[in-house]
Amino acid sequence: MIGWKGLVFLLLCACAGSPAQAELSPQGQQQDPELQALIRKSNAYIGLMNRTLRAVESWNRYRSWVNPRSGPTGRERVIYGMYSLYDVREEIAKANEAASSPPSLPGVDASVKRYILAYNSFAPLVAEAEGYYERKDYLADKFAEGKELHAKLAPAAETFLQARADFEREMNAIKNDLDARELADIERREGRKARWHMRNVMVSAQKVVDLLPTGYSLVVDLPEFDAALDNFAAAVKVMDAYAAANPNSFGVFESQPRAYLGKLREFRQKIEGTKGDARRANTWNDLSWLVNDYNMMVSTSRNATAIAR
Repeated sequence: MIGWKGLVFLLLCACAGSPAQAELSPQGQQQDPELQALIRKSNAYIGLMNRTLRAVESWNRYRSWVNPRSGPTGRERVIYGMYSLYDVREEIAKANEAASSPPSLPGVDASVKRYILAYNSFAPLVAEAEGYYERKDYLADKFAEGKELHAKLAPAAETFLQARADFEREMNAIKNDLDARELADIERREGRKARWHMRNVMVSAQKVVDLLPTGYSLVVDLPEFDAALDNFAAAVKVMDAYAAANPNSFGVFESQPRAYLGKLREFRQKIEGTKGDARRANTWNDLSWLVNDYNMMVSTSRNATAIAR
């Protein structure tokens, strides 16, 4: 079974408007039309991944009290059930449309279609199980239906999580180049001002978070983690210098990156003595907070981008 950190994925700085419209920065510079098309496609995919994260969270809740191999026994001390899922019909429609639209990205276009199929198989079973446990039907049937549901739910979850892993891997294959191009385009149109600094900080933060351990990948590659952490630290320091010279440029987002950097450094110190083994360092609570704080930064950065100057 694949472990997941529950990350919200960072949307690219897409501009609104139809594909035929060339977006302008405050300085009147046109955005690269090809880049704009790539951003629209990528954001359709990221929007789907973020909205369907609820299915990952629901499965994680289920396996927090059920052995995913054997299923419910009726002897569990606590019965948490599952989380209800969100309506993702709009996100699926946008992702399907993006998969058929230029520019062609064969790997990720194919993986999103497999992901949608896997989700559409998994989601109805989650909904069925969520209702079963919410109604406490297990008190009436002694878990008979719960055991039957598990026999279908567990393999569907495995397929779904593998499809999500494949989808994320394909996205990551194009993301580094797209991030670099986007930063260069923002700098060309606006210079290294607030929007550039926020994007630079968030891109470098995501590279660190991607290296955090999951429940089934317990050891951090310390040299790789240190390199990503150093890059994030440099981005935060440059942003802080800009904020000092340009007060009120970032709103409430301003303090979050440096606070997050401090937490990452504390985590790094804890895994030093275990050579990166998060389990031996007993850092699972730290990881939970790091993921939550990163997700909060993603959310806050979206709002801050609208007022950045």
